[in-house]
Amino acid sequence: MSWSFPIGHLFGSELRVHATFFLLIAWIGIAGWLQGGPDAAALNILYILILFACVIAHEFGHALTARRYGIRTPDVTLLPIGGLARLERMPEKPGQEVLVALAGPAVNVVIFLVLALVLGPDRLRATTLDEITLSSLPAQVAILNLVLAVFNLIPAFPMDGGRVLRAVLSLGMDRASATRVAAAAGQGLAFAMGLFGLVAGNPVLLLIAFFIFLSAGAERADEAMRSLARGLMARDAMITEFETLHPDDSLDLAATTLIRTTQHEFPVTDPVSGAFVGLLTRNALYRALDSKSRAARVADIMEREVPTASLNEGLTGTLEKMQGGAPAVMVLGRDSGLVGYITRENVGELMIVANARGR
Repeated sequence: MSWSFPIGHLFGSELRVHATFFLLIAWIGIAGWLQGGPDAAALNILYILILFACVIAHEFGHALTARRYGIRTPDVTLLPIGGLARLERMPEKPGQEVLVALAGPAVNVVIFLVLALVLGPDRLRATTLDEITLSSLPAQVAILNLVLAVFNLIPAFPMDGGRVLRAVLSLGMDRASATRVAAAAGQGLAFAMGLFGLVAGNPVLLLIAFFIFLSAGAERADEAMRSLARGLMARDAMITEFETLHPDDSLDLAATTLIRTTQHEFPVTDPVSGAFVGLLTRNALYRALDSKSRAARVADIMEREVPTASLNEGLTGTLEKMQGGAPAVMVLGRDSGLVGYITRENVGELMIVANARGR
């Protein structure tokens, strides 16, 4: 995810923090300082850090459960509005998807039960969320974990309850239709939250509603793409008419090629053997041309670690290779020579054409 950076590894996944998370910390700290001075600011920041530690535990509940089904989680990112565990894919068996989805809220419930057992029910009943104090902090953390669990069980994307709803619906309908229902529920919820946040003058609620609306739409689009990919192969979606560059070509030549073609990425091949050696993207070229210490050759700025696929590889597997942020997947023929490549854009075009033809 852009604007995020790694801070370490945990249980085999990279732990990342989005830059805007520090804006939230600063805002919470300043608000506390204005209300009660440095002690209140420090207490507010401690409260947020403990809360987001619980959010991380929630996300690793998903990640560790998914690992049982052979699904890796490359990274977990901490955002101002929560956390995001980037699973390679969600299990398509309804029972497995339900378990992975419920694992996150289950972690919050366990945290709540442990704190409730230590603190006692009377202390929890006497605690409110209005004012944060050092003595009330453990009970407030317990209550908020229960709130997190309940909120995430709302049957609408992108909440965990939306995944449970999709899994249940997919028992009686195809997965794409089940996803559309759960996504529509998520966008309806986002609209209601946004309207309430607007009336109440709550910017945080508006931000959460915006995130839910976009995430629900992205989930629906992603599942539609996967539904289309089932039964298709890499050869059905690849770009076959393209120009290549060589490692020793100048950036001026690359820029000229960019202008006179419609390509956004250029495979780089060895001039002698014709073997694929890298990929030059339009954005990398822009950055290099704008740099004061301009690179001299294509080889200096091309991406070398680019996923590949065979002609007859399933398109679903090919799409999964782009989940890590790869700009394209290169398609190799029987002699390992480059015969085409696949981008998200041309897969999107394939979707539009296939839907217009009615498959």
